[in-house]
Amino acid sequence: MPIEPVTELGSEGAFRVPCARVVPPSAPRASYTAAVDRYLTGAGIAKSSARIYRISLTTWGWMLAGEPSPTGPARRGAKPPLFPVAAIDDPALPEVLAELAAARADEMDADTVNRELSIARKAIGWWQHQGWIEGDPTIGIERRPAPPDRAKALAENQIAALWRLDVALQEKTQWKMLYESAARADEVLCLNVEDLYPQDKRGRITAKGGETEWIHWQSGTAQLLPRLIARRTRGPLFLTDRKALAGTPALDVCPETGRARLSYRRAEEIFEENTRLLATPLASPEDIEDLDGWTLHRLRHSALTHDAEDGTSTPMLLARSRHASVRSLERYARPGVDSVARHVAESDPAARRRR
Repeated sequence: MPIEPVTELGSEGAFRVPCARVVPPSAPRASYTAAVDRYLTGAGIAKSSARIYRISLTTWGWMLAGEPSPTGPARRGAKPPLFPVAAIDDPALPEVLAELAAARADEMDADTVNRELSIARKAIGWWQHQGWIEGDPTIGIERRPAPPDRAKALAENQIAALWRLDVALQEKTQWKMLYESAARADEVLCLNVEDLYPQDKRGRITAKGGETEWIHWQSGTAQLLPRLIARRTRGPLFLTDRKALAGTPALDVCPETGRARLSYRRAEEIFEENTRLLATPLASPEDIEDLDGWTLHRLRHSALTHDAEDGTSTPMLLARSRHASVRSLERYARPGVDSVARHVAESDPAARRRR
């Protein structure tokens, strides 16, 4: 914090010896990018959350500059415009920002939009506390109501078809781990090689609040991991195909290959593209561009539902899912199509008489 001398007049008009006055930190000339860096390092953000925060604040960088944030392929490698963080106090920004946020909300799911808005508000509040900006241009922007979770568990034959897909080793390993561990996709994508305990078939993750938790996998993942890791001893487990871009945080770069950590967005794209024909098996391959595939979350949903169908106890399901309450687990415990079909067949009086 800078110190500057202050000269004051004494009671009789004589000048006193200069004393020191503390000048609060200000950033009227600092760039938005620098302000984001300061926030992530100075606000106590957990390392496990910093990556998601940076992505969200980068997205908002365009909107706070008065421009729509790119989506889809246009986002890859794009950088937000440079502007001083003090520009957030522009009196014309709130109206423009509200329109841009509404347009983004029409393109993205409610959970993503709400998460980004929450993170942006936290950062803005921190910058206000530092004295870098005065206003909050997000005032008046409302959270979008999240639709009910209508994701369904995949049937067992769909899971089997997924394992038969001809995909790269990284995708096979990632999807197997997601299903066998019932872990959240962002948790798995944040894994580093040094977080793995292959002999114990488990990995260490950092949960919300900075607590260490564990995910556990089965033989399918265990057989694939050694080939995926190869000779690497540290760095991100799942990587992009390309070298990391300049400015990528060191935590997200493999020190041995120079490749970047695979992002949730890209992992989701790859999974969705590869599962389009599985999701609509009667469609023609010629129509694949018009089809929708599955989401990565359905692997977690399917794993927990299949566990419940097999009679796994509620305490074990809570341990597997790492939910805080049984109520949060309820949506995963609904029997799937195959389970209902088996129940109806086994309850058929005619079938019982034939036994």
